[in-house]
Amino acid sequence: MIDDMFQTLESVNDFIWGYIAFVFIVGLGCYFSFRSRFFQLRRFPAICLSFIRFFKTTEGNSKKRGIHPLKTFFAAIGGCIGIGNIVGICTAVQLGGPGALFWTWIGGLAGMLLQYSEVFLGMRYRVKNSSGSYDGGPMYFLPIAFKGQWIAPIVAFLLCLYGVEIFMFNVMTDSISVNWGLDPYWVAFILLVAVIVVALGGINRVGEVCSAIIPLFILLYLSMGFWILFQNLSEIPAALALVFQGAFTPQAAVGGFAGSTVMLTISMGLSRGAYSGDIGVGYTSVVYAESNTPHIKRQASMTIIGVFLDTFIICTMSILLVLISDHWKSGIDVSLMVQEALGLHFPYMSLFMPFFLFLLGYTTILTYFVVGVKCAKFISPKFGPLLYYIYAITSLPLFAFVNPDQAFLIMSLAGATLLIFNLLGIFFLRKEIEFGLDD
Repeated sequence: MIDDMFQTLESVNDFIWGYIAFVFIVGLGCYFSFRSRFFQLRRFPAICLSFIRFFKTTEGNSKKRGIHPLKTFFAAIGGCIGIGNIVGICTAVQLGGPGALFWTWIGGLAGMLLQYSEVFLGMRYRVKNSSGSYDGGPMYFLPIAFKGQWIAPIVAFLLCLYGVEIFMFNVMTDSISVNWGLDPYWVAFILLVAVIVVALGGINRVGEVCSAIIPLFILLYLSMGFWILFQNLSEIPAALALVFQGAFTPQAAVGGFAGSTVMLTISMGLSRGAYSGDIGVGYTSVVYAESNTPHIKRQASMTIIGVFLDTFIICTMSILLVLISDHWKSGIDVSLMVQEALGLHFPYMSLFMPFFLFLLGYTTILTYFVVGVKCAKFISPKFGPLLYYIYAITSLPLFAFVNPDQAFLIMSLAGATLLIFNLLGIFFLRKEIEFGLDD
């Protein structure tokens, strides 16, 4: 009965991402691209220079309201650069075929401006709070878009559900317990304690943790990945050919790959890409709203760097690794695809990869968690945080031992619902959004 329920939910999820989300992401992304004269491409070098400029600012003064812009940046990408880039994105190829990568790119290109818009509105309508910072996000700009406060608690509740990252907790528990031969119940307990302890410090502390971990991950993973791709340069054109051919044509079963339709390929590419990059979900605007910079457009433009790293560098790297190694059609567990691909060239990956996934999953779970707490407090300042902690302490260990595809499906459906609300709101407020670097 439970399996039948999840099969039904999977069909609903595929329909939403293959049709509804496709229209929202691609349609609104194209609108903003043409309206801004492809700001995400045209001004990308200037955006990178603006990012460097943030390192030299004094906006991190502890006496100022809010958090240093770089801490909010690293906290935000700590949520999007994670296990979704290594495990979640590989499910797109495992289920939808290599062509899913093409639709991940399309979603990323459009998503750059969608996330920019989301953060722009989140900062424009943010409010001061009693903690010496700001509160912002979809709970504050969607009531203006929909002309009613009814939408705010609904979105806050969905963000609470999304904030308990059951999929990544599941993958981390499984990877550490299996590869290191540890009791999974103790692993889940220790991970839960580690999340709660740091999350109590809020976005400021999460930003500090992410700013230490994320650059290390990017350096290690890209160094290993580029070295492998360099060793297999002759195979990359064939892998890219599979990507472009599979983007528009059904793919027959090959090896452990069961075959896919074009709709499934689009659904897998967009949903996994949007999940990995947190496009349209709303959590990013909650994090960035705490920035102490008054330069809204400059801060919002930092999201373009985040989506670029997430989609076009790290996700693409992961998929190319499993394509050139043929692990995408081997039928092995999706959590082992990249590990096996790296293991062909580097020793001891069964020891290294769980630690790697721990670093990535930990930062993502932390970021989502503190956003969930803020949303719970928005719903009920008195009881919301307590109920949220009870929900998290119950759900994370519970979903640590189910099929990871089922955990991902729940996250994907919650994300799809949030995406529809958020992108509708962005569309209604589209005339208020300004693209640029100077305020």
